[in-house]
Amino acid sequence: MEFRTFSSWRARLGRTALLAGLGVAAVFGPAPGGARDSAGADSQPQSGSYLAGRFAQHVDDWKAAAQYLGEALARDPDDAGLLRRTFILELGDGRLDDALPLAKRLIQAEAGSPLAVLLLVADDVNGGRLDDAATRLATLTPEGVAKYAGPLLGGWLAQARGQPRAAVEAALAPLASTQGLSILHALHMAMIADVAGDTETAAKWYDEALRGNPATLRVVQAVGSFLVRTGHADKARALYGVFARDNAEGGLIDPAALIEEADLGTAPALGSARDGMAEGLFDLASALHQEGSDELAMVYARLALYLRPQFPLTQLLVGDILTNNGHIEEALALYREVARDHALGWTARLRVAESLIRLERYDEAAAEFETLAGLHPDRADPLVRLGDLLRANKKYPEAVKAYDRALDRIPHPEERHWTVFYGRAACYERTGPWEKAEKDLLAALDLSRDQAILLNFLGYSWVDKGVNLVRAKTMIERAVALRPKDGYIIDSLGWALFRMGDTGGAVTQLERAIELKPLDPTINDHLGDAYWAVGRQGEAVFQWRRALQNSDEADLTESVTRKLKERDAAFASHGAL
Repeated sequence: MEFRTFSSWRARLGRTALLAGLGVAAVFGPAPGGARDSAGADSQPQSGSYLAGRFAQHVDDWKAAAQYLGEALARDPDDAGLLRRTFILELGDGRLDDALPLAKRLIQAEAGSPLAVLLLVADDVNGGRLDDAATRLATLTPEGVAKYAGPLLGGWLAQARGQPRAAVEAALAPLASTQGLSILHALHMAMIADVAGDTETAAKWYDEALRGNPATLRVVQAVGSFLVRTGHADKARALYGVFARDNAEGGLIDPAALIEEADLGTAPALGSARDGMAEGLFDLASALHQEGSDELAMVYARLALYLRPQFPLTQLLVGDILTNNGHIEEALALYREVARDHALGWTARLRVAESLIRLERYDEAAAEFETLAGLHPDRADPLVRLGDLLRANKKYPEAVKAYDRALDRIPHPEERHWTVFYGRAACYERTGPWEKAEKDLLAALDLSRDQAILLNFLGYSWVDKGVNLVRAKTMIERAVALRPKDGYIIDSLGWALFRMGDTGGAVTQLERAIELKPLDPTINDHLGDAYWAVGRQGEAVFQWRRALQNSDEADLTESVTRKLKERDAAFASHGAL
């Protein structure tokens, strides 16, 4: 099962120039010393700890990288580049107690170092030193993502220090003039006014934030909270209802939880200016993650969690980045924490189940899906994922039952539900009742006609059974047009041509397929048949033998063995090999 990466409302902010293309170099800067030799390689002492740290960093093991580079830094404490790398790694791994003293040293070595400044600002805020935080924030170099972090933190600091609205507006103004960030500007203007108790101004800016199309999760949560607290629970319920309808399955949040919030009453979206600063840092982390810059996204997320340790959206984001980097156990622990959250618990529990799958703890994952299915009898997605899990583990009858239960919860299938019929068809195809598999594949195609995997599955099955050959060939040709580099689909086309008597055309297509998938035993077998049919017996034998060597399916092994024996018998009867 494909693990779904973090999806948030910030994905809709747009792709700004400064957020695009920020990778590891943007986080870590040049190598220690900054010098490069004539061959372009970094020039630095090649200590064992340093090299081990760089390798660990390369494979996204920040914990080990921080440890090894910390050892190297202890030997060479004046190396600014090494100091910078070690600081970022400590921060990205969430070891703030180790990162803070390094940040102070880095400020001395590189005045205005953005992430060091931001961490120390956050530390001042946590310590209640708001004036010191504002003074330090003024030293922030307005470059890269810090260009946006500064205004966000500055606006909330102005509110926390009791400054007039004009100071808040001035601090946040750069966001309003940046393409793609106007919703972010409106949301934070609204939240600041909301925290300050200025309901009139908050209502104005929340309305502006809602102009985003479609409405985003965080905006819906914030506006809904505000509406409930200002006596408009009916409007909040309507807003939540629209969001629930548009995000009925697979969304980031449990739609039912939003409705419950309107019925039960809800706390403010943010409790303090410190929460607001964490929110702003999370916004930037989320946008960076959407741009594929997970290294920088992680450090901004850690800054957000330093200000607000129990911040479910940020914990979910950190968990997803950890998952992307292969640190599943760490991610699982975070997901279990978020699973206790009222609104995001559903998504977190799905992440828990998917993490368990990655850890090959399949029975625990199946139990988690069953629990989720019981929590919401109207939702099909946990049962679909259960079916996918069982199918991947070749438990086809059990998978069919899971898909049956899922489809019972989908009275009116939509286009997105084609995968459910496809999954059940794949199980039927393996367990024998082809008529049921065929019916499901046709149903899936009725829902979504341009899915290459569907066109190929049904087309190839018909070809292999010798039925509906003309229609099957047309379907497979469409699949090839959709995925022209897919060796399996091209094999299907070659096999269709072979079964229809076009052996020359079959050879051409099957040779294309074998170039893309040279060791696939089924394609080897098909090409062997085609070669034999056009008189290229030696090449046919080579392909059959390769198929036999790579086959792990009993039926294919038996078929190829029989053909090779028949070839030997045929040659023997003619007195030649």
